[in-house]
Formats: sequence, C-alpha cells, structure tokens
Amino acid sequence: MEKRKPVGGQAVIEGVMMRSPERISTAVRRKDGEIVVKNVDYISLTKRYKPLGWPLLRGVVTFFETLIIGIKTLNFSADIALQEGEKDPPTGEKNRSNTFILGGTVILAFGLGLVFFFFLPLFLVSLLKVEKGAIAFNLTVGVIRIGFFVGYVWFISLFGELRKVFEYHGAEHKSIFAYEAGEELSKENVRKYSTKHPRCGTSFLFIVVILAILVFVFADTLFAHLLGHLPTLPQRLVYHLLLLPFIAGISYELLRFAGRSSSPVVRFLSAPGLLLQRITTKEPNLEQLEVAIVALKESLSVADD
Repeated sequence: MEKRKPVGGQAVIEGVMMRSPERISTAVRRKDGEIVVKNVDYISLTKRYKPLGWPLLRGVVTFFETLIIGIKTLNFSADIALQEGEKDPPTGEKNRSNTFILGGTVILAFGLGLVFFFFLPLFLVSLLKVEKGAIAFNLTVGVIRIGFFVGYVWFISLFGELRKVFEYHGAEHKSIFAYEAGEELSKENVRKYSTKHPRCGTSFLFIVVILAILVFVFADTLFAHLLGHLPTLPQRLVYHLLLLPFIAGISYELLRFAGRSSSPVVRFLSAPGLLLQRITTKEPNLEQLEVAIVALKESLSVADD
C-alpha cells in the first residue's frame, strides 16, 4: 500500500475542512444542495522554517496555525452556507475587512479561553481556601478545569443548531479513517468507520488539561524548593501561563504518537478524549459523508470518481 499523507480536518457550518501537507480544502453545501469548494495551497510554517519543526516547538506553532485557519474556514463556511444567489466566495473589500474581523476574533477567542479555562480555576481555588501544597492545589485546579471543559462541550451540544456540526465532525473522522486504511473514498466505504479518531483536537485539549496538572505540580514543587515557599496566586498565574506553550508542545507529540500506535498504554491515554468525542461527534448521513469526501479528495488533489 502506498504511503498515506498525514491529513487532518475540522467540521464547519454545513461542511468540512480538510488539510493535507500542501493544501487546505473546504467543502460546504449550499442551501440549494450544491457543494462549493475552496482550495488554498498552504505549507505549514513548521515545514518552511526548519527550527519551527523541532519537537515541542512544532506543537505550539501548529496550535496557533490551526486556530487561525479554523476561524478563517468557519467564516468562509458561514458565508457560503447562508448564500441564496451568489455562488462565488466573497472577494475584494469584503475579504480585506474580514481580515481585521478575523484578527479580532482570534485575539478575543484566545483571551476568553485563557480567562475561562486558565485564570478562573486558579482564582476559584484560591477563594475556596484549598490547601496550597503543590499537589493538592494543582489537583483541585485540574479537576475544576476538566469539569469546565467537559461541561462546556456538553452545554454547546444541547443547541440543536450545532448537531449538524457534530455530524460533519463525524463525517470528517470517518473519511480520514477510510483514507488511512487505504480504502477507495466512496460513501459506502467511508460510512463503516468510527466517528471517533485519536488525533482529534478534542483529544488534544483533554491531553493539555491532564498534562498541565503534572507539569504544574512539578513546577510548584521546584519553586518551593528553590525559594523556600510555595508560589503566591499572582506568581502562579505568571509562570503557569509561561509553561502553557511547553505543555501544548508535549501534548502535540503525545497526540502524534497516539495516532501511530495501538499499544495498551496509548489506548489508555487516548480513552478520555475518545469518550469526550461521544459528545462532539455524531453519526453523519450520506450527504454529509459526500461533503467530507469531496474536501478530503480536494486536499489530496485526488480526482472525483
């Protein structure tokens, strides 16, 4: 069997984005049933600049690339999915204004994520007067972060409008599974695969939360050993934040390894993320599978059947 290219993707509004090493392809179904495709040739910064591709660092770079590409793709899919008459993607002045909107959206999304999932748990634990020993403090913070994360995912799943996005998420995973297995990319072949994939971004975020507990326990213990006292809340906020890129880098390497290995240890580490995908992925219909297949083929430059 020929070597498979590494591919990843993202569910968007009424469609799927697929990313191969050379191209980002987004397929979106319009209200009239037509599938509109946008292809963008793109090579990751980790490939263009060798130092950015080093282990650990590539995870940080990939995270920010994925965030920016994901928001761009969501904006495009919203424009196409809501179109009634126009068939061409928005261009000109609208694209230029979208660039400013995109920048603000990325900053806002990242800032809100830090406040809700990073700063707020630390603040709550300090208010609860939890024992500030390195292990007790960080375990409590970690449990709250996991609770926030799972609760957030569950909450958004209650909105009926998002069910289609979760179905497209399942279609994305099924088509990638079929491609990695060397199958012909037909709806009949793709539909038999699982909607849960170990390299999913949901699993990545879960790994980050779990790994953060271990790293912060070690960091707080080292801080106390060197300075003779445990860090204050402001000190924790600062250097825990500085450690986040390092944690993201390790999490990315673990996720890559999980996608290549089927050992019992890897299956154990992947289990929480796969369980969470019971919420974030749903079984797609054949029309949704068709959209995912189109996106994947376009990203690989494979001609349609």
